Amino acid sequence: VLAPHLICVFIGLNPGIQAAGQGHAYADPSYLFWKLLHSSGCTSRRCAPSEDGDLPRLFELGNTNIVSRPTRNGSELSKGEMDESVNVLEEKIRKYRPEAVCIVGKSIWESIWRVRHGGGKKMKKEEFRYGWQDKEKNMAREGGGWEGAKVFVACSTSGLAATLLPAEKDRIWRELGAWVEKRREERSSDNVQMPS
Repeated sequence: VLAPHLICVFIGLNPGIQAAGQGHAYADPSYLFWKLLHSSGCTSRRCAPSEDGDLPRLFELGNTNIVSRPTRNGSELSKGEMDESVNVLEEKIRKYRPEAVCIVGKSIWESIWRVRHGGGKKMKKEEFRYGWQDKEKNMAREGGGWEGAKVFVACSTSGLAATLLPAEKDRIWRELGAWVEKRREERSSDNVQMPS
């Protein structure tokens, strides 16, 4: 679910079996994605998975995955398969040029890190953090005036990811939501026509 110049594109791991069967992102009810999207402020109401195609029109948001192959869970994906998909992901971001991307899960960011640092270099514990990443880590950077998309790393929304408490997940996602709300407001006021 992509369109040019969105505020933010969410990058998930891959479609689950239920999502692939229904044709909608995060369709499995154990996923917290739609709940966190709303409670963070990224959307003004809780959307249903069947509304994923409306995200660009309704909220200036998009969604894609690092790997397109459906699996029962993320453990069925190898690091190699994820790493091989990074260049395709970067091309999508370069083509659609969102203001920001939200990496939905640490393993996705680790894969991008390995590819960018070559040779499969593993990210050190102290090099990882949730939230906004430094400007030089923008995705799909290129010359010609586009600095690439800002990167925000959020926790996974999988029901199987239980390393963080719900309040911590809410805090991480709220940081992104506050920024999305601000950008949507700024874009809206930029589009208001002044009387002549």
